[in-house]
Amino acid sequence: MKRSAFPLAAALLAALPALSAADDPLAAWRSGVKISVVSPKDGQHTMHSYFNTCPESPDGKFVLFYSSTAPDGHHGEVVIRNRASGEEKVLAANINAEDAHRVACQQWVSGGQRVVFHGERGGEWFTGCVDLDTMKERILAKNQLAGWGQPNADIVPLYSPHWNPGEHRDLDLINVVTGEKTTPVTVDALKHAYPEWFAKAFGEQKPSIFFPILSPDLKRVFFKMALKTGDDPRSKSASAREGLICYGLAEKKFLYMNAKWGHPSWQQDSRHITEMHYTVFDSNDGSSVQNVGMPTKAERAQAVGGSAKSAKTPGADAPAATTKAERAKAAAEGKVVTKGNPVTDGQTGTKGQASAEGKTVVASKAPVESAPASGAKFHDVSGDHPSVSPDGRLVVTDTIMTSFGGARNEWGIVLADTKGTGQIVLHKFDNSHGAKSWRVSHPHPVFSADGKRIYFNVSDGEFTRLFVAEQANP
Repeated sequence: MKRSAFPLAAALLAALPALSAADDPLAAWRSGVKISVVSPKDGQHTMHSYFNTCPESPDGKFVLFYSSTAPDGHHGEVVIRNRASGEEKVLAANINAEDAHRVACQQWVSGGQRVVFHGERGGEWFTGCVDLDTMKERILAKNQLAGWGQPNADIVPLYSPHWNPGEHRDLDLINVVTGEKTTPVTVDALKHAYPEWFAKAFGEQKPSIFFPILSPDLKRVFFKMALKTGDDPRSKSASAREGLICYGLAEKKFLYMNAKWGHPSWQQDSRHITEMHYTVFDSNDGSSVQNVGMPTKAERAQAVGGSAKSAKTPGADAPAATTKAERAKAAAEGKVVTKGNPVTDGQTGTKGQASAEGKTVVASKAPVESAPASGAKFHDVSGDHPSVSPDGRLVVTDTIMTSFGGARNEWGIVLADTKGTGQIVLHKFDNSHGAKSWRVSHPHPVFSADGKRIYFNVSDGEFTRLFVAEQANP
């Protein structure tokens, strides 16, 4: 199989003050990083599901992925690979996936004792679970799909297919051990909480809750809404998606909403949400801050010839109220407001201070990339799917490399310090090939539980493959 000819990059992207290793969270990633394909078998796609879940088991022994020999990646198997021995085992076969973007939404649960996934067999969509002790598959729910749970927990959110939700349009939580199911959030409650936005987005139509993601402590969940617009799940016309809604499961109330969904992921504190363009939202009230290393709006506008639209914060089109009183009144009425863009549940509270708080190639010296916008330490990123390291000091994301001087078909894995002091390109590659799905695979990088490895998909040849970047001295 032809391998990518693109060079490995681990370049410092800006002139930074000298830092000791203890002060520099990027130190372990600046040189000697090993990049390798997870499963060296040729002739197959090997894809991890999403940046909201890590394919490595919590104990670090196994890697979970979806394998397919179909050109589009839509039919395949859920597989685990022993990291030490290289032995691979099929957990679930004959799975038809919605696309090659999230494949079977396979994910670790129960501290690594079980794997949850979803797919279709014989025309029926379902969520399944495999216990590693018995290797037996159980059907958890029919005509419901899995959102994202947490690897050390037994609870997984469920939602009805967005292209055919039927009458059950609400959010369910299921215990994968006992099978107990609850419905903590309903569409009717959401409509009551944000009536103006709901009416504008959906009118009298019946949307369903879609793509729920549980916080690490299981006390909060965010999701988007979907409105059925077609019958084919493998089509962009299947549904229209709107909003980002955050709900407090412990408080039993809606916390905030944005009119737009970006690419959100929870931080380990279960309060802050990392978003596109190095933005962090506080789920207490939806207020947001951007990493101080980012170029300002004026700098971004200058860098792209007067247009900063590519760096728009998710939800930035939401109307803003000018005073705290106006914001509180509008929020109480369910309007989309803020000094930036969120909606609270009607309580003013305080502004949240988002925390800033196969074949192996070894990275060594690499060419310095083009400089970011004048005065900034970071390049902006595009098409990014960001997630934060377990210790909260780094954010990893994928990006189209145009703002780094690359071509449109070139993607990179980029690491940045959450305090805004440094940014490096860990790896870059042509990502224009791989699975020929209607919704293509993206890299979706994510840290291992110990923060020493980063997993990501690469579509540089006929097959999309799962790769791992490892620190030189883990």
